[in-house]
Amino acid sequence: MINAQDIKNGTCIRMDGRLYFVIEFLHVKPGKGNTFMRTTLKDVVDGRVIERRFNIGEKLEDVRVERRPYQYLYKEGDDYIFMNQESFEQQPIARDLINGVDFLLEGAVVEVVSDASTDTVLYADMPVKVQMKITYTEPGLKGDTATNAQKPATVESGATVRVPLFINEGEIIEIDTRNGSYVGRAK
Repeated sequence: MINAQDIKNGTCIRMDGRLYFVIEFLHVKPGKGNTFMRTTLKDVVDGRVIERRFNIGEKLEDVRVERRPYQYLYKEGDDYIFMNQESFEQQPIARDLINGVDFLLEGAVVEVVSDASTDTVLYADMPVKVQMKITYTEPGLKGDTATNAQKPATVESGATVRVPLFINEGEIIEIDTRNGSYVGRAK
């Protein structure tokens, strides 16, 4: 148990039978009345964001989470099989628990966040930026650069990304896995 005033960004708490990560917090001391914590919480399971207010001194159930590197091995049905980089144990993780799953390639290392007390996987995070080779895209036409025009391109994982017209097939680009957007050419 932790006190409400001990909340920080990234703290995981159990509330109403659900797990929440603290995204943002603010310690508020109004001119009249008691001091309180205004927080923005993100549900671990469905990603919903809620705002909640806690009085100072209120007890909250904190959850100890562990972050470990896991390597992606293969897909089996709807699950993705990962290997713990420390113990070499294999762990199946459902598709909806993996952030940026469209850009997952065999051998990629992701960060898996799990509840330390129950050993339950909460979610898996891809690196924020990944480099991928373009396997197919239409050729860009010369002179079509007056506006910030973009075209669809398929990358080696099979995902489709919007890229500028000057990008060609076979080039390696950098992609933001959070929203699937083009960042730039790989250096």
